[in-house]
Amino acid sequence: MESRPLRYFVAVAEELNFARAAERLGISPPPLSRAIRQLESEMGVTLFERTTHSVALTPAGTVLLEEARIALDALQAAERRAQRAAAPEPKLVLAVKADGDAGLLEPILARYASEPTAVPAAVRLCGWHEQPRLLRRGEADAALVHEPFDRTGLDTETLAAEPRVAALAATHPLAARDRLALADLGLRPGDLHRFRDEIRSEGRDLAQLLTLVGLGGLTPLLPASVAARYPRPGVVYRPVPEAPPAVLVIAWPQQSRSTATAALVRAAASVADAVRDRQAG
Repeated sequence: MESRPLRYFVAVAEELNFARAAERLGISPPPLSRAIRQLESEMGVTLFERTTHSVALTPAGTVLLEEARIALDALQAAERRAQRAAAPEPKLVLAVKADGDAGLLEPILARYASEPTAVPAAVRLCGWHEQPRLLRRGEADAALVHEPFDRTGLDTETLAAEPRVAALAATHPLAARDRLALADLGLRPGDLHRFRDEIRSEGRDLAQLLTLVGLGGLTPLLPASVAARYPRPGVVYRPVPEAPPAVLVIAWPQQSRSTATAALVRAAASVADAVRDRQAG
């Protein structure tokens, strides 16, 4: 199976409209329709239910969409990794969200630099949970990322599991308490995924987030390391013992055979072990 029919299929599956998909691909609708019919014929399955007013995926089409995205990402990743490997000075790219490293980024890079197989490292700052996409597309070699996230095609090593704290405006009625329950914040454990998505839509970095907290607009749950590393006038942090921990992992592509990436993972695990030993002592 060639990549072009898959790209055509994904465009139609995401748009569920042949005209919009054709515009997105830069072609006209008739050849797109012919390509999809040919793909269905070659596979021996119907991928779309078509009427004069709608286009919908069949069960076979739903499965192919997930697999096709993975396959196309893998092709792009192979091309990018080959291009980067051919660069005069190859670099290892570590993706991380600003302020999302639990204070481990600098010691990890310092430990990695001492590894015999290390190459120069570049840090790529990104937004909320962009890291898995960057890994799958070959734009990064490893990433520090908080769970949960889509692990498809990735291996991981847990680095830290931190308790969570609520960030509150100093004038908030709950700020007078020593600790809080999820119910105090109007939350149940099952609400945390929705709550995190709302936080992401409000602020793309910690500085923005804490500004909104100080104004009384938000009461987010954050890793406990944030409280120690980012004291801020007008903002207080209170532990929420029943909240699930904030788990930070280092992730890398399953198919990676890079000795430099393996060295970075070893360095990250070593730093995390040292931090846990200090905390236990």
